[in-house]
Amino acid sequence: MTATGAVWRNWSRTEAVRPLRVERPAGAEAVQRAVAAAAASGLRIKPVGSGHSFTGIAVTPGVQLDMTGVSGVLDADAATGRVTLGAGTRLHELPELLAPYGLALENMGDIDRQTISGATSTGTHGTGLGFGGLATQIVAARLVTGTGELITVSESERPELLPAVRLGLGALGVLVDVTLQLVPRYVLHAVERPRPIDEVLDHWHELVRDADHFEFYWFPHTATALTKTNTRLPGDAPRRPLGRASRWLDDEVLANGLFRAVAATGRVAPGTTSTLARLTEAVTRHSGDRDFSDFSPAVFTTHRSVRFREMEYAVPLEAVPDAFREVRALIERKGWRISFPIEVRAAASDDNWLSTAYGRESGYIAVHRYFRENHREYFAGVEEIMRGYGGRPHWGKLHTQNAQSLREVYPRFDDFLRVRDELDPDRRFSNAYLDHVLGDGVAADIVADDTARESAGAA
Repeated sequence: MTATGAVWRNWSRTEAVRPLRVERPAGAEAVQRAVAAAAASGLRIKPVGSGHSFTGIAVTPGVQLDMTGVSGVLDADAATGRVTLGAGTRLHELPELLAPYGLALENMGDIDRQTISGATSTGTHGTGLGFGGLATQIVAARLVTGTGELITVSESERPELLPAVRLGLGALGVLVDVTLQLVPRYVLHAVERPRPIDEVLDHWHELVRDADHFEFYWFPHTATALTKTNTRLPGDAPRRPLGRASRWLDDEVLANGLFRAVAATGRVAPGTTSTLARLTEAVTRHSGDRDFSDFSPAVFTTHRSVRFREMEYAVPLEAVPDAFREVRALIERKGWRISFPIEVRAAASDDNWLSTAYGRESGYIAVHRYFRENHREYFAGVEEIMRGYGGRPHWGKLHTQNAQSLREVYPRFDDFLRVRDELDPDRRFSNAYLDHVLGDGVAADIVADDTARESAGAA
């Protein structure tokens, strides 16, 4: 199905574009036809998921592929735990889709609105030193290349391409489906506790190594971290889920509602931010002190209704306490009033070439600002600190690095570019963002892309 393009905006309102046309393929052959038609017209083409990337990685003023019609379970083997999903499948659909097979994702992040192809292609991850990012769960994928060829990459077919295709930034082709190695459905026991931030930093290594999944949040201008520790239990373990009333009060009223009020007030009256942060600290000592257990998706994920902008860097695991303390000192030294918390997580080393955790255990430090506030000075200051620790930016979150600086921190960067030359020699899937981060920019094209974004009203 083809339609003229309406203005598309991402969730954080950092990107907007009016594509020349929108295609809604129903399967692999339709994707091939769309790519061939774009090539015949000399247009760029890109699939778009739920728009949860903060960067312009999915933006195209040419042909936009809405992959909603390529979704759901295409094949499943409960015995091996391998399930093939259409690329447009949303993460929040998985619990219901996988329930008949008794399977679940090995790990998840805290937001489940993304498509499986968008989440894996940008390096989405959860927390837990025993687990890699979502892309590490891919054992096979089918994609349409820039020449319109449908290829399979798996452990037996072109296996040398898997480390590139699992986390391909949308630069290698249009993913049609992915096959995941899943695990038997399991229960998580969650313990959420407020703790002094200095105590958490002093014991970071024990906390993150002793738990299956550990993370913490810290509101700037306070002395308290909100910690979350999840322990994995068998799927038939007793569950004590949060009641609907409790979840509504804690997550919707105290978290999202309070968050929204603090962010909005802080924007018009920045001088109140510190006071509001301490109020938030006091309130969340109540809402952040709870103990429950449920099937993993209900524990991993959280509903976020307050719009924000985010930058996240991966640094060597051991560098987290020092890097965090530098960020805290920077905020105080600059006198910034920051209403959104800093989030800290960890993940295992993996072998995907453009993974933020490639070849090293990693800690993640994410900073946020309310979407109506100017994030640039804060993010630039934090980015400079992270780069001092060899930090690697999340591909779907805001950063200012380019191909030259990224090549220094990704040892297999040029290997990835060689695969790109093979699968997309004419840069059919490129855009301004990819030109910038992969170093293959054509000035005229970037100007054209930026013009299309500006005319569509990007922030």
